[in-house]
Amino acid sequence: MKAAWDDLMRGEGIVLADGGMGTTLFSLGLDRGVAPELWNLERADTIAEIHRGYILSGSQIILTNSFGGNRARLGRHNLSDQTLEVNRAAAEIARREANAAEDGIVVGGSLGPTGRLMQPLGDLSSDEAEAIFAEQASGLIDGGVDVLWIETMSDLQEVQAALRGCIQVGADLPLVATMTFDTHGHTSMGVSPEDAVTNLAGYNLAANGANCGNGPEEIEAVIAKMHAVAPAKILVAKSNAGMPRLHEGKPVYDASPEMMAQHALRVSALGARIIGACCGSTADHIRRMGEAIRSHS
Repeated sequence: MKAAWDDLMRGEGIVLADGGMGTTLFSLGLDRGVAPELWNLERADTIAEIHRGYILSGSQIILTNSFGGNRARLGRHNLSDQTLEVNRAAAEIARREANAAEDGIVVGGSLGPTGRLMQPLGDLSSDEAEAIFAEQASGLIDGGVDVLWIETMSDLQEVQAALRGCIQVGADLPLVATMTFDTHGHTSMGVSPEDAVTNLAGYNLAANGANCGNGPEEIEAVIAKMHAVAPAKILVAKSNAGMPRLHEGKPVYDASPEMMAQHALRVSALGARIIGACCGSTADHIRRMGEAIRSHS
């Protein structure tokens, strides 16, 4: 499985990742308060269709529908005893779509935050967090992911616990970690882009970067700072499709596919090597971003 990542990253060109999963699910009828990961079991065909749409739009990396698939978050929906099953299913769905594609597609196993605060601010210890992430990673590995992809993190301690948990059960798999810098250029826990790169250097990450946040301009500034302190590092940029606004009680994101295409060109010039999108983005956004990248190249 490591070979799939190595093959994809062997060149020097931009690699296109996928777009939003959660907001796409809500647009397809997922009710608020329902765990998106439950659809891996109940509506697998829908999840497969989303992955297929991104692949057909040019995505070379797709992320599993497992962002909130850890025991802590699933417990809010009384699903903690299905943690392994949910994550294995998420990976198997993505794996099937990747295997059916003509070109080699890398499957990233998405691991998001637990939703709990780490000690001393909260009650989550490093050991417990590590065990939570190790369990989730086990399910993803069983389902056939190529890389473990830790995303939308705010606390360096939690990222480090997630990395240790992943290494514990999947030492041979590449690791990617992205944080969200949505508070004056820092994460909500005060981590700067430079800190995110330098403090994780010891984990030999396959890639660092940023995702989600307040839109393209924010991600571009973050990538520029990361590239300045680690010019050789492979950097990931997965911005939200602009800032959301409420329309008839639902969030609407204001960055069009054309706007995100221009963002892709700017952020690649600033040092990003893996470029995709996050909340509010669709297959159309990814298609236009890929077209812009190829045209520019």
